[in-house]
Amino acid sequence: MVPGEPLWEEYSALGEPPQLRPILEKLREPLATGLNYQGPKYVFSVTSENQLFIVPRHVHRSQILSPGDLVIGEMVSQVIYFSNIQSFREQPSQILIDEPISVPKNYQHILALAFAVKEINENPKVLSNISLGFRVLNSYYTARMTYKATLNLLSTEHRFVPNFKCHKWNNLIALIGGCISEISANMATLSATHKIPQDANKLFPFLYQMVPNEAKQHTGIVQLLQHFRWTWIVLCAVDDDKGDQFLQTILPLLFEHGICYDFIVRLEKWNYLDEMIRLALQHWESYAIVFETKANVFVVYGEPPSFQVLRVLSFIVPVMGWPPLGKVWVVTSHWDFDSVSIQKDWEIQMFHGTLSFTVHSSQPLDFQKFIQTIRPFWHKEDVFIQDVWEQAFTCSLKASNGQEVEAEQKEPCSLEEKLENLPGVLYEKHMTGHSYNVYKAVYAVAHALNSIYKSSSKHSRLARGERFAFLNVQPWQVHPFLKSLVFNLSTGDMVHFDEHGELVEGFDVTNWITFPNGSLTRLKVGRLEPQVPAGKELTINDEQIVWHPCFNQALPHSVCNDNCNPGFSRKKKEGEKFCCYDCAPCPDGMISSQKDIDACVNCPEDQYPNMDQTQCVPRIVSFLSYKENLGIILVVLAISLSLITTLVLGIFLKHKDTPIVKANNRTLTYILLISLLLCFLCSLLFIGRPGRVICLLRQMAFGLVFSLAISTVLAKTVTVVVAFMATKPGSSIRKWVGKGLTNSIVLFCCFIQAAICALWLSTSPPFPDKDTHSVIGEIILECNEGSATMFYSVLGYMGSLATASFIVAFFSRKLPDSFNEAKFITFSMLVFCSVWLSFVPTYLSTKGKYMVAVEIFSILASSAGLLGCIFSPKCYIIVLRPELNSREQMIRKKK
Repeated sequence: MVPGEPLWEEYSALGEPPQLRPILEKLREPLATGLNYQGPKYVFSVTSENQLFIVPRHVHRSQILSPGDLVIGEMVSQVIYFSNIQSFREQPSQILIDEPISVPKNYQHILALAFAVKEINENPKVLSNISLGFRVLNSYYTARMTYKATLNLLSTEHRFVPNFKCHKWNNLIALIGGCISEISANMATLSATHKIPQDANKLFPFLYQMVPNEAKQHTGIVQLLQHFRWTWIVLCAVDDDKGDQFLQTILPLLFEHGICYDFIVRLEKWNYLDEMIRLALQHWESYAIVFETKANVFVVYGEPPSFQVLRVLSFIVPVMGWPPLGKVWVVTSHWDFDSVSIQKDWEIQMFHGTLSFTVHSSQPLDFQKFIQTIRPFWHKEDVFIQDVWEQAFTCSLKASNGQEVEAEQKEPCSLEEKLENLPGVLYEKHMTGHSYNVYKAVYAVAHALNSIYKSSSKHSRLARGERFAFLNVQPWQVHPFLKSLVFNLSTGDMVHFDEHGELVEGFDVTNWITFPNGSLTRLKVGRLEPQVPAGKELTINDEQIVWHPCFNQALPHSVCNDNCNPGFSRKKKEGEKFCCYDCAPCPDGMISSQKDIDACVNCPEDQYPNMDQTQCVPRIVSFLSYKENLGIILVVLAISLSLITTLVLGIFLKHKDTPIVKANNRTLTYILLISLLLCFLCSLLFIGRPGRVICLLRQMAFGLVFSLAISTVLAKTVTVVVAFMATKPGSSIRKWVGKGLTNSIVLFCCFIQAAICALWLSTSPPFPDKDTHSVIGEIILECNEGSATMFYSVLGYMGSLATASFIVAFFSRKLPDSFNEAKFITFSMLVFCSVWLSFVPTYLSTKGKYMVAVEIFSILASSAGLLGCIFSPKCYIIVLRPELNSREQMIRKKK
């Protein structure tokens, strides 16, 4: 290739030509006219075959020199080239690459270095009588040029001859890496082998990182997502080893904290602008997926070149007529809104409301004054300023100097333009994080050199001619002082490194606010402090954050599906990621008080769920009380029946010598009335708050008293039958007639019931209990029977006695009237059995205090049945028909 020969680069436009043509047409003007600053402009055309042709030609110098006793080198990415033309006719360093494209924002990195060196040289307290110089070279964002520039820094000005120093100002003492980690790593690889001892245990033993450990950001990202409850995100990572490492680290953290990603976008890595445009055009269809996702949060890992890929996306969106992309961008500290001059009119509203973890930065006092003094010719060795000025302000410095220029070139520069008046996408007037790191790095080297200078008299080799000896200090001698360095800047920030050579510092959480005119504002809304206890690293002020306009300043939501409201729990969807779920109502008796609960929980025992199952409310303590209406009614009924029974007993005692009382076995009659009285009274044990003694007495008293009553009825029935049979001539049953038979029947039957009750008490006695399940909203205080088997055994035994009494009475119902009590007993047993047979299903079907009421009612009803059926006819005769209560009347009935 011959210098000056047109260099043609061909690009095949992929995709549907009608869809790509608006993009290419939009690029025509800036490419055809916007890059022509120091040489012939580009020839731009779109052929009928939809191929993009660009003709570039130019060569450019790329360094700044400022001499000093000791020199600090810096690598910047100030200039990039549109394309890379390979040739086998010339050495790579002599190839005409193309027109340089300046990145104005990165020029602040150079100014930060110059300002720090200026402050140090003017400060007599630091490096007195020693001047610092600096040398800045450009990396072009490429590894090849980074290696070449690093070798240049380690050798001479115009051509690199490793291990030779041909200029006095080239006493290089330290290197400041670029804003991209790869550039710093490439520089560290070369500088570590340039007569500097190496530590085999470290990959870069003499590399000091002016940013905190990157892994701390990963924790910060996860905590930020958790803070805003963003569980459905899109991951964007640069397509290189660093991006792979980021994904390998962040994905387990996301999974561990319940966060999922919809998909991963790999941002293409590029070295030249044409390569970036070509990759963007090739993959423009894949960018359309970002409009389809429900995720509102994009987590981006990349460095300044990666941002250019998304800038192209923001350029494509309005050209293609796609809807505005309103998302929340969460980016790492490497991120910056770098833009080249042709992008200054491109839309950036897509990134409004971005949240980023930025390296902490402060504003040195006189930095703004220093910026205001910068003009195109402020430093005779500054070859970057001219490109920055012309491309940022769209003017021509050649025309302002009266040089002949082509008619198509820009208006002359007035030289009164000011960098601080540029929009934020091109240049920020406040010192950015990376510029502040450059500023701190220069001061770190200066303080280390100052420590060496102060201690020079302690070393024999520096004993004579301290200044002369100090000027020959070697880079490796600086390391021990850098490692133990601790000092404060004029801004108040402390600078020191940990044992790994990493700056001990946190991150600011920055909210980026963009404006249609291209300006932007950084708003600090939080802080990430890795040194604080785990879980408290991130602090953030939600109210200060400005979100993208599409969210109407409401907190954005980014979930796979709508949140599950309180009262529901999440149910996993089959075949989808765990962040995607359905919402299932909580089962009965359980609640969920927050959104997106994995599982509903039970209420405490003394509480129950409200109707919506969103909270627990206190249960009402429930038992059959003397104060409530039902309790009062049952008490009145029991006492009334007890009084009636007492009255009947009194009547029988008063008329004990009358025939009707004597004919029916007075002793059994008294026992039956007393047992019925006790039956009515024992029902009162079932009313009121259950206690331990009450629970023990309740069922036992009921069982024994009722067994006594029924066994008495059985004895009366048997007595009638035996007495009738004994009246027959020659009957052998006559000897059984008497009190012995009746007493035996009563005692035997009661003994069996007493044995059952004793067994019950000894094995599973009743006890006070709480029932929180039967009735919603109530804690039922009850007596737990202890053993349902024993309870129904007591009832079953009483049922068998009643059945026996009913059968005997039924078969003896036709005996002569004078002796016959059997028909009344038959009817009373029929009532008794009917009551208790209906009791069992009713008892089992009711809950709470109503179970107790059913049992009380059964006791009263069955007892009243016995009292009324057996004694009401006798009382009628005794009280109302006394004439029938005579011996003659009974004999007459017998006949």
